[in-house]
Amino acid sequence: MTSATNPSTALTPFPDHTQLPESDGTFVKNWQEHPQSILLTDSITPVLNQLNPEGQYCIGQDLGIYWRLTDPPEKGAEAPDWFYVPNVPPTLNGQTRRSYVLWREFIAPLIVLEFVSGDGSEERDKTPWKGKFWIYEQVIRPPFYGIYEASKASLELYHLIEGQYQVLAANERGHYPIGPLEVELGLWLGVYQNVELPWLRWWDLQGNLLLSGDERAEQERERAEQERERAEQEREKAEQEREKAEQERERAEQELQRADRLAAQLRSLGVEPET
Repeated sequence: MTSATNPSTALTPFPDHTQLPESDGTFVKNWQEHPQSILLTDSITPVLNQLNPEGQYCIGQDLGIYWRLTDPPEKGAEAPDWFYVPNVPPTLNGQTRRSYVLWREFIAPLIVLEFVSGDGSEERDKTPWKGKFWIYEQVIRPPFYGIYEASKASLELYHLIEGQYQVLAANERGHYPIGPLEVELGLWLGVYQNVELPWLRWWDLQGNLLLSGDERAEQERERAEQERERAEQEREKAEQEREKAEQERERAEQELQRADRLAAQLRSLGVEPET
């Protein structure tokens, strides 16, 4: 009888994330992928924690999504630069995910984002069974698929409607609302990790930018500094009021002394001040 751990049978019939390769061995094509993914995850985490109070969600950053068995196995996976899956545990059997295996999970990502490194043709390829766009649309089927090109300062967002991706139009702020996440996605020209780029960012539905942890800390530092300055101004104002009151007291004391001197002079002349 063949052992269950025999290498020849380890990948059959339905391997899990511990049995599948977590990488195809290629280098990251775009240096921006790592900071961009961190920025997206960091800034939306408070929202996801509110939407998933039990913590049942998964975020993938350049993590393989296995959608079919192939030889070699990694040819049956797509590795989006960033994706989010609701209603799944963040770990499996106490282990961090090495990949996301559709035939084990059954739940498609809600949104998949690709950061273009070349001319964008790979991300828009609709070739059946090979093209990235076709695989997302026809097999993995995330409701939202975004193609982000930093070099062109452009973002295309697609919504799966009746089995086909339809390109979404931006709202009046130039953002793309994503209803299930209660956020908007768009481009923000600014400095992050010491680099100015049109970064991919989240906003809430009122148009407020969702801040990263560092930005939240800086905002809190500025708020605390403003509070310190306000308290200092209040202290200075109170000191000025105290000095003003002291001056008024001294003035009143001087007036009283002057009145006493005048009364004494009148009495020396035989005149009672009261009369």
